[in-house]
Formats: sequence, C-alpha cells, structure tokens
Amino acid sequence: MSGPGFDDLGWARPDTDREARLGLPEVVFGPGKTAQQTAGVVRRLLAANKGPVLVTRVLESTADEVLRLIPDGIYDAAARLLVWRPAQPLGFSLVIVSAGTSDGGVAAEATAVAEAVGLSTELVADVGVAGLHRLLAERDRLAAADAVVCIAGMEGALPSVVGGLVGCPVIAVPTSVGYGANLGGITAMLAMLSSCAPGIVVVNIDSGFGAAMAAFRMAVTR
Repeated sequence: MSGPGFDDLGWARPDTDREARLGLPEVVFGPGKTAQQTAGVVRRLLAANKGPVLVTRVLESTADEVLRLIPDGIYDAAARLLVWRPAQPLGFSLVIVSAGTSDGGVAAEATAVAEAVGLSTELVADVGVAGLHRLLAERDRLAAADAVVCIAGMEGALPSVVGGLVGCPVIAVPTSVGYGANLGGITAMLAMLSSCAPGIVVVNIDSGFGAAMAAFRMAVTR
C-alpha cells in the first residue's frame, strides 16, 4: 500500500519522497534488520528514486545475503556500507582527518559514505595532537578543502587545532576510542562542543555517517 511520499510494507514505511526534499534517498540503518527486510526496503528506494541507495552498519554476512537478493550493489567491509548507484561527483572536496589509527573504522565510514553521495575525499590519517608536527605537515591539504571532517577520541583536541588552521567548515566526530576517562566518547564529545575554535559542527559519537551527511548538505546548498 502506498501513501503520500512513503510505501507501507506492513513492517516498514520507506520514505520514497526524501530525495525530492533533501536531494538524497532515505539511507537505511542496517542493524536490527534481516537481510530480507533490508532488501525489501532497498528495492522500494531503488524503484522510487534516481540517486544512490545506502545501507549503513551492515555485517559482511548480512551484506552477502542482501547482494544475492539485489545484485549490482557494492559492499565496503571497512566502512560496513552497502551502496547501489553511487552518485556522480559534485565538485566538493572533503578532507577527512583522523587522530589515530584506532579511529580508522569511523574514518572509513565517513569516507565511503561521502564518496557514495558524490563528494571527493582525501584521508589524512594518524595526525593526532600528541605529535602536532604530523598535522602541520598536512596544512596545505587542509587549507585547500571545501570542508574538513576531524575524527578523534581520547580528549578530542584535534578539531580545535584544525579549526584554528583552516577557514572552511570543520565537522568534528568524537569517537569511543580511549582509556577509561574517555567515557566511551563522551569526554571527546564535550571537548569538541566546548571548543574555543568558533563554528565547529559536532556530530554523534562514532558517527562517520553523520559527518558525511553534514558535508553533503554543505555541498548541495553552497
């Protein structure tokens, strides 16, 4: 049964009108869904829209089963992302900066999602503030970006430093990486929200997806 802007599948209501409103089809959150349920939603979104269809946080075993049901998709194991119909480049440059190698999973998600929706990405990895010279060596790459995503756990200081070096938008992603007082990313998140560098955007803990979507909105509205 179809409603105004959505399909009622009985167990899910895919938002088939979201592409018209936001420029991108609804993105499917993978956890909690069976492969059959995921495939059912993806089919409706592919049929109702022209843009890329994404499923986030998908285990490899589930992804394999979904791809048997709906071929022609691409699975990125590091990002845990399924993609059908990746978007054409929008001409928007996004540099993704991670503080440490332990933040790699979040950086992979941010990179894969951003590329799937049409952003051009560069990854600058392992440049945390404990070795500030590593970050300063990449200053020219950061300054040339249309936006920068900063991913950091521990005390979450990296976005404040980057925010003081570049004039473009900075999107901060706190991660749950760190010792006990990191509190599963809460310490990093509070530090980023309290940054003295003005105008930093902060997304949820471990949300590479949220950072990529914030950059996408910047790209399509500039």
